[in-house]
Amino acid sequence: MNPLTSEWIEKAEGDYASARRERRARVHLNHDAACFHAQQCAEKYLKAALEEAGIAFGRTHDLESLLDLCLPAYPAWAMLRPQLISLSVYAVAFRYPGSSATAAQAAAAVQTVRNLRTRFRDTLALPL
Repeated sequence: MNPLTSEWIEKAEGDYASARRERRARVHLNHDAACFHAQQCAEKYLKAALEEAGIAFGRTHDLESLLDLCLPAYPAWAMLRPQLISLSVYAVAFRYPGSSATAAQAAAAVQTVRNLRTRFRDTLALPL
């Protein structure tokens, strides 16, 4: 595995840990952060996969666009599109005043990224 791929994975794991920690918090709950970090984890795993496959990508938070770039190298990931779409909105939706994530949205986001993470790590031959 190339060093930049490893860095992307390390960043993704940091977001995964943050999403799970926010979900488990009992004081100062931050459902917005759980959703945001779930989206960020998926984004960084997609970028890690692209890096490992030698596929160039730009600066984007659009999980669908990243998935489209991944598909030539990882065609089985096409089935992940609905899960990635469900997370995409969390890149910006709750980052500004006007709306906030619910406990149910945070729970769903963390469960979704848990499932995606398992698939990404399996494909990249990483231990769970």
